[in-house]
Amino acid sequence: MSQAFTVEAEPREDFGKNAARRTRRAGRIPGVVYGGGGPVIPVAVDPEIIRDILHSESGHNAIFTLQVRGKAPSRAMIRDCQAEPVHGKLLHVDLVRIGHDTKLKLKVDIHVTGEPEGVKLQGGIFEFILREVEVECLPDDIPEAITIDVSPLTLGHNLRVADLPIGPKVKVLTDPNRVVAHVVTLKAEEEKPAETAEAAPAEPEVIRKGKAEVEGEEGEATEDKDKKEKGEKKEKEKGK
Repeated sequence: MSQAFTVEAEPREDFGKNAARRTRRAGRIPGVVYGGGGPVIPVAVDPEIIRDILHSESGHNAIFTLQVRGKAPSRAMIRDCQAEPVHGKLLHVDLVRIGHDTKLKLKVDIHVTGEPEGVKLQGGIFEFILREVEVECLPDDIPEAITIDVSPLTLGHNLRVADLPIGPKVKVLTDPNRVVAHVVTLKAEEEKPAETAEAAPAEPEVIRKGKAEVEGEEGEATEDKDKKEKGEKKEKEKGK
């Protein structure tokens, strides 16, 4: 991996939140350098060069020359960085020294090329599932990315970590059986069953009497009452 960047760092002597704010107002960000058998050094660096490294093809895996004022140059990587959550402004960075003979564990992006046969000829859907793998290797053997051609991929088949084209100098730590990508059948949207409205509970039948019916009932009641009164009157006359 080529060293395309040089980061110049100034040692810091002031610490704390107020000192960090002053560093940022001066156009730099606080950071710390460690590892590689050397001492821990608080530094201030230009955030623009850190941003350029992060946005390069190698990103976090980029190895660059670190020049701390008053120290010999060393190779380093960005181990961690903090950014303002809203606007993404860099606030702090951790830099780690890298030795030539020290193996590193890191994650490398997976890139795919081509159009799968299962999509082009068989009408399937391509799904890219695993986009990075963890590897272990020497600094000079770190791949910028792992690229695989998915053109031969047919319907119902998949590519696994074991299928990735990785050189012998790079050891893959991710499970070799993990699926990287596959082509699956396009599932037709299932028709929703017709929604059957729940039968509303039948309302109790209200029997309403018509006017004629009511008048008829009232007439019958009146007639019965008259008959009863006439009968009682005859009984009284017989008793006299």
